[in-house]
Amino acid sequence: MWPCVCVGQAGSDSIVKHYLQETGVKVTEGNKVKLLKSGREKFEDLFAEVRRARHHVHLEYFNFRNDSIANALFDLLAVKAKEGVEVRALFDDFGNMSNNQPLKEHHLEKLRRLGIEIYRFDPIRFPYVNHVLSRDHRKIVVIDGRVAYMGGMNVADYYITGTDVVGKWRDMHMRVEGLAVAELQAIFLDMWERVTHQDLSGQDAYYPRPETETGVEGVEMGIVDRYPRRTPKSIRRAYVASIDAARDSIQLINPYFVPTHSIKKALKQAIDRGVDVQIMISSKSDIPFTPDASTYFAYRLAKRGARVFLYDDGFHHSKIMMVDGRFCTLGSANLNSRSLRYDYEVNAFMFNRDVTRELIDMFEDDKLSSTRLTREVWMRRTPWKRFVGWFANLFAPVL
Repeated sequence: MWPCVCVGQAGSDSIVKHYLQETGVKVTEGNKVKLLKSGREKFEDLFAEVRRARHHVHLEYFNFRNDSIANALFDLLAVKAKEGVEVRALFDDFGNMSNNQPLKEHHLEKLRRLGIEIYRFDPIRFPYVNHVLSRDHRKIVVIDGRVAYMGGMNVADYYITGTDVVGKWRDMHMRVEGLAVAELQAIFLDMWERVTHQDLSGQDAYYPRPETETGVEGVEMGIVDRYPRRTPKSIRRAYVASIDAARDSIQLINPYFVPTHSIKKALKQAIDRGVDVQIMISSKSDIPFTPDASTYFAYRLAKRGARVFLYDDGFHHSKIMMVDGRFCTLGSANLNSRSLRYDYEVNAFMFNRDVTRELIDMFEDDKLSSTRLTREVWMRRTPWKRFVGWFANLFAPVL
């Protein structure tokens, strides 16, 4: 059941906030948010906070790439474990196998000897096809129940150094303090129990009173978690509600922009009612065919009236959207079927103009490193690339 809210009587932020609350999402007040707009910013902030940990460090990632930044993090976590800090880590086994420097069993055994409890989510075993869908794509860290990190970054050097294939790797993460930390902690502990059968959810030590007090300058935030078979439509419906509520503007960046039918429909309707829809996708990607499929559909929106920008200075892997300058979302969910129909994902919807303005400013800066997707730019693509884009869109439900 979709909540009924009169658009004419409320701002888009109020409409979406009400929608989230009506669908069971807790919207907390007084949170403190720090946007981390590069891998260097994320890891410097994360490492500093881990060093301050006194009780526990909880990590849930799609993958830890076995490289220098992951090894440095594990070295630090081993030190904290020796100090008596509880260290728990989860990673997705498909995510691990799909990167070119995976953690092997001997790495895990060494980490466990050092006091780090680390486990695979859904180990890939015969028959392998049973493990294709519903992977854990979240990126969450919770430290002492008082500070959390979430966003689009895993743990890998390329968030700092880039790759030979795409060049610079742009991504977004954020640090959160306040009542929303408990929501992220609950997500982690729920998955921890599923993987290890250890129920830690009732222990007060994991839910301390937050140091950030509710205040007028705090960030209102709803944590929208996608849990297959439990909340399977949560994130895509939150996106649709946000797009439907927009009156003036929508700005979004997403790396694998092949949306589900409901989001496609919402974007088309927003354009038709005069909303300034701006979309940024990358001209490069780490996955074959996806840039062609994304560009094909984005060009169809451009012909309808959207402004589409192809980011040229590397690979923009961020997953953000800003609406009317009033609220925004940031998280792990890509706008494709895998994220929105199959995987475990988590996004924060933040009802705060200052945070939204900071993301809009970043968007405007990144437009300087982008090419506007016009008919002339589209026609400069080879007939083969245009065909591949059309053909790849036929497989949008599985991309």
